[in-house]
Amino acid sequence: MTTAIKPLTAPAHVSAIAPYQAGKPIDELAREFGLDPAGIVKLASNENPLGMPESAARALAAAAGTLARYPDPNGFDLKAALAERYGVPMGWITLGNGSNDILEIAALALLEPGASAVYAQHSFAVYRLATQARGARHIQVPARDHGHDLDAMFEAIEDDTRLLFIANPNNPTGTFVPGAEVAAFLERVHAAHGDRVTVVLDEAYNEYLDPELRFDSVALVRQYPNLIVSRTFSKAYGLAGLRVGYAVAQPALTDLLNRVRQPFNVNTLAQAAAIAALGDADYLARSYELNKAGKRQLCEAFDSLSRRYVPSYGNFVLVHVGDAPRVNVELLKRGVIVRPVAGDGLPEWLRVTIGLPEENQRFIAALTEVLAV
Repeated sequence: MTTAIKPLTAPAHVSAIAPYQAGKPIDELAREFGLDPAGIVKLASNENPLGMPESAARALAAAAGTLARYPDPNGFDLKAALAERYGVPMGWITLGNGSNDILEIAALALLEPGASAVYAQHSFAVYRLATQARGARHIQVPARDHGHDLDAMFEAIEDDTRLLFIANPNNPTGTFVPGAEVAAFLERVHAAHGDRVTVVLDEAYNEYLDPELRFDSVALVRQYPNLIVSRTFSKAYGLAGLRVGYAVAQPALTDLLNRVRQPFNVNTLAQAAAIAALGDADYLARSYELNKAGKRQLCEAFDSLSRRYVPSYGNFVLVHVGDAPRVNVELLKRGVIVRPVAGDGLPEWLRVTIGLPEENQRFIAALTEVLAV
């Protein structure tokens, strides 16, 4: 008797997920178009063009001899450094495999079928993916001027809402909500819903803000027990390949996050490099200044090409190019990788990471040539 083989089945909400599409790797583009990898400029993934800090490289070398052992599962030294930096107890900090991991952990801890999450249109794709993976309901709020409409997001909260995401600055559009507006929103949410609705304030690009725009989000954590602040070492600190992020929240939320966090989720090298980078003020200042000058370089070029763009508060600029698929392919043929954002509801736009001055110029020259065809 032959037993019929049943086809592979999975929960419908998992089967419906469209996997995250990362920026095209340099080697992949080189193979695809027969290009020299050394001549390719990658401005697609919001990486720091300065490369890893020398301080972090030295820390990696010093830690290499311990790699036969598992990493510290609780990240004591890194948590201690972060606790000192932000003036909070170590028990308020959760470590993640990049801040992406923090977002997934928050969704795992707080969402389930029958619950909902609120997030803005044109915001970070992982909010949608993390919600979908838990079988929770999506409440996507239309963007206002390519950014967050906090009034509409507040009104969108329903009885089953458990999680609300705010990216500030926002990826991929680069918009920013001032601190006073964030604080007022948190007060409204907590007054109306108490601790039932957790707000995740995703500050992956915080270090690129001009000093006058920076605000103390950790002070808001002290005030609101329903707030998680998420940050990363992948952007301004130059450690994207090591994948280390962290969250700051009051103990009740931190306890939930750590119940579902994978053990050893931040490796030994990542912990050592992050501690070194956190203390490297000179590197962070150079990252900020380079980014500020590069942003000006790109925006002046877009102005001269009569291209609309969204004023950015991060390390990238969203620019309108019209036929984005064609423009993107033509840029790839010229050895320039940028990020199409049709999947974020922006089919006529490209997101361009700010690189070194010469990398920015390569992109500008290539874009000018493509648009002239």
